[in-house]
Amino acid sequence: MQDFLHIDTVLAAGSITDAPGVASILLNILQFLLSIIGILGIIGLVVSGVLYFFSAGDQKRIALAKRSAVGSVVGIIVALGALVLVTQLAVFFS
Repeated sequence: MQDFLHIDTVLAAGSITDAPGVASILLNILQFLLSIIGILGIIGLVVSGVLYFFSAGDQKRIALAKRSAVGSVVGIIVALGALVLVTQLAVFFS
């Protein structure tokens, strides 16, 4: 038969008071994901620069490089805006 004497010891320990809250954990996850999006936006800018550099005067490739650069900048702006918004909402609700 199992020994149930250890249950009293576990119950006497109480609750964990210094553990981070759910809101803090979710905020950390969101900040991590938004920073990954920002890094991908910067990589997109580098790729569009390489596309522009190797376009060799072809107007279609230049247009593609410009569109990808604009898309990358918009992505970075959206990611930074979302990061600011999430941070301010976390401050407001905590």
